[in-house]
Amino acid sequence: MNCLQEAFYARPALTVARELLGTLLVVQEGGDRRVGRIVETEAYIGEHDLACHAAKGVTPRTEVMFGPPGRAYVYLIYGMHNCFNVVTDTAGVGAAVLIRAVEPVEGLPERERTDGPGRVCKALGITREHNRLELFSPGLHLLPGTPVPESRVARGPRIGVDYAGVWAAEPFRLWDRESQHVSRPPSGRGRKLP
Repeated sequence: MNCLQEAFYARPALTVARELLGTLLVVQEGGDRRVGRIVETEAYIGEHDLACHAAKGVTPRTEVMFGPPGRAYVYLIYGMHNCFNVVTDTAGVGAAVLIRAVEPVEGLPERERTDGPGRVCKALGITREHNRLELFSPGLHLLPGTPVPESRVARGPRIGVDYAGVWAAEPFRLWDRESQHVSRPPSGRGRKLP
């Protein structure tokens, strides 16, 4: 198994978010193998990022975000959808990358929608049981794929974090502009923090 190792994740969330585009997310349970090619990510860069769950410090829910890197952070939103993140950076930072969309590669019904973090988890069978798992384990791992050329990488504001003030406008969402599986077209917002 040639999966991405801890060193891949032990970098800043924005770097990992970019490098995850084109990699393969693999969930394997028994003889059932489901694979999606990552085409959209969203970076959450640490406690100072008011859109990041780590902004409230270490809690039972966010403890996994503070490291070590290369672990799954899976949480429930709206009481019904799981969201899958990869923990990044060094231990103690509280950073992660949300996987927003994948293209079906293997083991997914052709009509299964995978555009949006809740749909990614549903299609791949990722649940809160996967929370805290190492991402280089047989049951849940990422493999190198075909890198997305820089000319195809789009950047824009994150989705659903308007409560975070100026942090909501940061271009920390990245996607493959040629993929038909991304969750939402850009809204036109996006500016740099002072």
